[in-house]
Amino acid sequence: MGNKFYTPDGFTDLLPGLCAYKRGLENKLRVLYSLHGYDEIETPGIEYCDIYTASGFVPEEELYKFTDSSGRLLCTRYDGTIPAVRFITGRNETYPVRISYIENMYRAGKMGGGKQSGFTQAGIELMGAKGAASDAEVLALAIKSALEIGITDLQISVGQSAFFAGLKSQMNMTDEQATDICEAIKRRDSVTIDNQDLKREDKDLLLAMTEMSGTYDVLDYFMPKVTDKVALDALTNLKEILDIMDKYDFLKYINIDLGLMGSEEYYTGMIFKGFTYEVGFPIISGGRYDEVSKAFGKDISSVGFSISLTLA
Repeated sequence: MGNKFYTPDGFTDLLPGLCAYKRGLENKLRVLYSLHGYDEIETPGIEYCDIYTASGFVPEEELYKFTDSSGRLLCTRYDGTIPAVRFITGRNETYPVRISYIENMYRAGKMGGGKQSGFTQAGIELMGAKGAASDAEVLALAIKSALEIGITDLQISVGQSAFFAGLKSQMNMTDEQATDICEAIKRRDSVTIDNQDLKREDKDLLLAMTEMSGTYDVLDYFMPKVTDKVALDALTNLKEILDIMDKYDFLKYINIDLGLMGSEEYYTGMIFKGFTYEVGFPIISGGRYDEVSKAFGKDISSVGFSISLTLA
């Protein structure tokens, strides 16, 4: 009985004033998403564990797990994307499909730096659409979401998961070498990159991925140095996205970061993360995930994002 007045580690009660404020933010986003043609869905807070673990989307140790009365392994909702894909792929839909959600998520072992194990995310998924126009639609709505709830000190780092895959081929990397270099780029570890058995110009290109940021100037630097078609297509995709962002007058929020790659098993194209002042982790996360639907027996090009409504 000693814990009867306390919440478990990583979880917190929301006081009346904060709760009312948060509900107001949620309502603003519901209106925003509806006006842009995104219909809200609600998925259960409990899923079969397999939808996250069978295809390696989420490590099992990051899930809160338990069993039902038949002994089947269940887990609490880790994110909004996987349940949304499960929901849509199980129906006969006319694509593209635009859906939104505002739901609580639960992640084990993710505390620290202001993070909670239980938190609320809003998000959208655009399924059945390819190309830079759909990427830009989602990216623009992520920015609009932040502005709608009063976040104006915003930076969105945008990368391209396919870019490194192209460089791997261009530089004739071994699988082991590519894994080491990929992790080094994510850590901004220039020493590991410099010690690789590669041409000097290839090392310099990889090092630039860890150092350069900007918009068109970043693409202008890399394009003449890239020969692989996959890598060039990735850069072209980013340029087309920037062109659309410029029309929205959103370039001031954008920073191209080719060292941002995320999970190779999950993201397949554009990837982005959003940051704001005095919050030490991304409040926005999104990108293209064309392979996820295959885990549910369908092949549906998809792109989406989520924004945290629980910042501390």
